[in-house]
Amino acid sequence: MNSDSINTVLNWSSGKDAALALHLLKQNSAYNITHLLTTINAEHDRIFMHGIREALLDTQAERIGLPIKKVKLPPSPDDTLYKNAMLTALEALKNEGVTAAAYGDIFLEDLKLYREAQLASIGIEGVFPLWKKDTRELVQLVEHTGIEAVIVCVSEKYLGKEFLGRKIDSAFLNDLPANVDPCGENGEFHSFVYNAPYFSSPIPVQQGETVYRSYAPAKEDKWDSGFYFLDIIPNP
Repeated sequence: MNSDSINTVLNWSSGKDAALALHLLKQNSAYNITHLLTTINAEHDRIFMHGIREALLDTQAERIGLPIKKVKLPPSPDDTLYKNAMLTALEALKNEGVTAAAYGDIFLEDLKLYREAQLASIGIEGVFPLWKKDTRELVQLVEHTGIEAVIVCVSEKYLGKEFLGRKIDSAFLNDLPANVDPCGENGEFHSFVYNAPYFSSPIPVQQGETVYRSYAPAKEDKWDSGFYFLDIIPNP
């Protein structure tokens, strides 16, 4: 590690984009990843949108060898509550020496600008290692680097529930409909990573039940869709 490396927290969703961002950051001596940061649905003890059990999140962090900071929120937090909770968490990390926050965002301009504005308000740099990279090539890189992930959530507007449990690889890429981004950057699907080059060992899991949930959209909310979730269960 470079003595001048910037202490960085990685926003960890449990999925492939965060995992690939971590892989790239580990190869860049300018950044020292010191923490993972994840938002948790406090009512169900699961990661927001991915639906992954908190226990599996803990296992990922243990396999990676990094401490994880959790921001626990109610099931449908408004923007103010979310913003304040995240800023509080980031300010606490800044007090521990963290001066940058990394994300797995790829091409959503509004989201990147939002993140950068919030970070700037507390003097933290935004880092986006996947930004503007070709999403098909990123999926190929996921497979090439040995990151192993399965689909755990799909939006019914884009994909059928038969995609749940599919491993993200070349075959998956070839089967995606033309209107679905290869990385699911528009919210078409979400994934869970059970192995990566920097895991101390793979996470043994099994597939549980499939659950359907619909969300009443707020005004101009793009999540006017139902979602299928695959429950991933730790396999002792």
